[in-house]
Amino acid sequence: YEAIKQQYSPEVPEYFNFARDVLDRWTEVEKEGKKSKNPALWWVDGAGEEVRWSFEELGVLSRKVANVLSDACGLQRGDRVIVILPRTPEWWLVTVACMRTGTVLIPGTQQLTAKDILHRLQKSQAKCIVTDNSVAPAVDSVAAECQSLKVKLLVSEGHRAGWLSFKDLLRNAPSDHRCVTTKCQDPMAIYFTSGTTGSPKMTEHSHSSYGIGLTVSGRYWLDLTSSDVFWNTSDTGWAKSAWSSIFSPWIQGACAFVHKMPHFDPGIVFETLSRFPITVFCSPPTAYRMFVQHKLSSYTFKSLRHCVSAGEPINPDVMEEWKAQTGLAIHEGYGQTETVLICGNFKGMKIKPGSMGKPSPGYDVKIIDENSNILPPGKEGDIAIRVKPTRSLFLFTCYADDPEKTEATIRGDFYVTGDRGIMDEDGYFWFVGRADDVINSAGYRIGPFEVESALVEHPAVVESAVVSSPDPIRGEVVKAFVVLTSDYTSSDPETMMKELQDHVKKVTAPYKYPRKMEFVPHLPKTISGKIKRNELRQKEWRR
Repeated sequence: YEAIKQQYSPEVPEYFNFARDVLDRWTEVEKEGKKSKNPALWWVDGAGEEVRWSFEELGVLSRKVANVLSDACGLQRGDRVIVILPRTPEWWLVTVACMRTGTVLIPGTQQLTAKDILHRLQKSQAKCIVTDNSVAPAVDSVAAECQSLKVKLLVSEGHRAGWLSFKDLLRNAPSDHRCVTTKCQDPMAIYFTSGTTGSPKMTEHSHSSYGIGLTVSGRYWLDLTSSDVFWNTSDTGWAKSAWSSIFSPWIQGACAFVHKMPHFDPGIVFETLSRFPITVFCSPPTAYRMFVQHKLSSYTFKSLRHCVSAGEPINPDVMEEWKAQTGLAIHEGYGQTETVLICGNFKGMKIKPGSMGKPSPGYDVKIIDENSNILPPGKEGDIAIRVKPTRSLFLFTCYADDPEKTEATIRGDFYVTGDRGIMDEDGYFWFVGRADDVINSAGYRIGPFEVESALVEHPAVVESAVVSSPDPIRGEVVKAFVVLTSDYTSSDPETMMKELQDHVKKVTAPYKYPRKMEFVPHLPKTISGKIKRNELRQKEWRR
């Protein structure tokens, strides 16, 4: 870790474009025969269809798409483009084409409703939307209310009235395209990110923030080289897909592996890891919790050598069970849509199960109090990144069109993440919870993650979500929503609740035990697999 910190000194030039300065450079390396035969993109649909593109092929096709955006769609540099596509090769082509044309990419998940799409179109003033047949009707139902929307581009075998055909235009587009010259701080993408209150914010990233900033992720956290095949299971609508399905692997010249997988299925994951030469794998904690419920010994992941997880904390016992069954540690990482990797369990580091690891060499990370004072080891506070006197270029630029919300993230010399944490004596960071999720019960501050980790150690529990519940005496008490394993679903609820409460009292400090408990078939989650504690908490307080 110390060596990584000393080695890491990224150059940020005045002008930078990921498509030209990284992807096209790998094309040259390929042509010179100095790179393994690994494809740049390897896509499978699970039914026998495969796409394998070299960096050269990716370059040719993305230039054709760039011409589609510039010519047929009439888009200019700086115009905003909403892209709502599943894990299909076209998503990667459009993403790279936006970089080549200097248009600003706004990804969205296919689970967005017509109301969500209307909000995004109106707030972003996007001129173009690219999607497929499943989302096009929702777009058409709100398009009349979006004055800025000029072009609708359909990725489909068929045609639709009022939409341009991506397939037809791609077929006829020329493959010569001159990449626009972009400054490193010019806007590259906007990600809509939800706070715990209010409508989603538009998080703007520059060409360098992800394009150079994610070097630390690709090289040191994911440990990728140009001969690796890396599979990240993220949905295309989430910033994690940009992190780990585009920038981190391609900075390193590695292969980005993609499985179409419309619905998450552990069986498909195990089969894919067994069948394909995937060397590095990333999935959220929710997925690993599902994985360890299965007997993994009946599969052989012959190429897999490195596993990572991000999105929310991963429970220590899940890490232990995965390692017991596969022989591989899970390297947890921590970041936000607004950042690149903030903390990570980097290669060569001792892993402390439950810890987010140590700060990324790209940031000066501290635990601070409400007055911006740096707190000593062992003291809980706000996780923050120093931005004064010099703000890292690997942070988001701003919340687009919202200077007040942008300014509200700064406290003293720090960008405040909104997460609570503790740093230990060895410099490892430990997640306590979102600032809004921390429970204050009779003067005791309780982080939901430590209670959830205690619960999931019991064999009856698949997963849980812990929130505050109003109490006339203590102000708030801990309430746990618990999903039971199939072997325990018919248990008497009162008996099971008492057993789990006693278990938590033994595993962690007794004051943290859940005084209320509700058994549920599943937990509400975001598309990226994060538990929606805020939704559960609001429901509980309304009740």
